[in-house]
Amino acid sequence: MSKFGEIIDVEIPVLLDFYTDWNEQSKAMHLILRDVAAALGDKAKVIKIDIEKNQELADALRVKTLPTLIIYKDGEMKWRQSGEHDANTLISIIQQYI
Repeated sequence: MSKFGEIIDVEIPVLLDFYTDWNEQSKAMHLILRDVAAALGDKAKVIKIDIEKNQELADALRVKTLPTLIIYKDGEMKWRQSGEHDANTLISIIQQYI
């Protein structure tokens, strides 16, 4: 989990997407998150985390519903929500932390 600390302890917003390949809502979010990452460029990071490969982290963050989206900035959780969101909504949420 020390690697996780390095990922989230940065000055730009980091959007984490907790997903699994078998979850339909998670699959639908992949294209949306690609658009979000492209729109924000280097102003923010978008990182996908497969909960099956990162079960300890998912448990520590109490990820129960997929997809779960969390925004961190400077190592601090700023926003969290589960379920699908459209690209424009996510972009506007992330821009609040830029």
